[in-house]
Amino acid sequence: MHHLEFEKPVLELEGKIAELQHMSQSDDGVDMDDEIKRLRSKAEKTLRSTYQNLSAQEIVQVSRHPERPHFGDYIKGMIEAFTPLAGDRTFGEDEALIGGLGRFRGRPCVIMGQEKGSDTESRIKHNFGMARPEGYRKAQRLMDLADRFKLPVLTLVDTAGAYPGVGAEERGQSEAIAKSIEKCLRLNTPIISTIIGEGGSGGAIAIATANKVYMLENSIYSVISPEGCASILWRSADYAKDAAEALKLTAKDLKKLGIIDEIISEPLGGAQRDHTAAIKSVGDQIEKGLKEMDELDGMVIRARRRQKFLEIGNDL
Repeated sequence: MHHLEFEKPVLELEGKIAELQHMSQSDDGVDMDDEIKRLRSKAEKTLRSTYQNLSAQEIVQVSRHPERPHFGDYIKGMIEAFTPLAGDRTFGEDEALIGGLGRFRGRPCVIMGQEKGSDTESRIKHNFGMARPEGYRKAQRLMDLADRFKLPVLTLVDTAGAYPGVGAEERGQSEAIAKSIEKCLRLNTPIISTIIGEGGSGGAIAIATANKVYMLENSIYSVISPEGCASILWRSADYAKDAAEALKLTAKDLKKLGIIDEIISEPLGGAQRDHTAAIKSVGDQIEKGLKEMDELDGMVIRARRRQKFLEIGNDL
């Protein structure tokens, strides 16, 4: 498993545990059970203490952990009969933003989100989760479909941002993002968005202008990456740690500011250590959010969504 720099004390303890387990299974038959239990308890306490006191920059690292569950994992663990729909009917297919129809705990829905990929080949295929204009135009097409058939829209956000390449800009990247935000605001069906890793810039809010916005506790949501912010303000990415603190991009900060609605707890040590538990927690929170809107009229759902975003910042 990939370990982060601040996890070294835990890694050392886990290494000792593995060593003792190997010794106890050897021909000598040395009984190491008591020592293994003691070290496991110590490793768990160390891991808990570490993750309860993460700095903003350390949370950024966890949000980008390559072994966190990605969009495809949530589809497999949370959605039944998923049918992907491809293309924006204007230019082509964008593999960075995946979407389609499926059933969430028996309820038909439209679901979409960014897929970063899990190895070199899939990361290149999905462009590291950075969508081009056709990805956001596909999102608009899927939202139109949801509105037509009165289906809730579930979005899972995990992107460093929209793709900034020349071709994307030539094909109207900013216009596509703005239209996607506008489409979110016009829907008469519930939209629930969950930040599962990185929520970067317009690439995130294009599909996160929702009635309910949730965040996994070790995810981030920001107008710019810490490195990008540091490069602009300090002319050096070396100040990314200071930028991460100043941006208030953690779930706790954003909950206090009223940007998000709920924080979803992760398994001990982060979602990367227990995909099944993390996916279940996200599913439980989404189900709760949908039930809260079950009896609401479409016009009320739309009005509340618009009002939610108009009120952001009023109490600051």
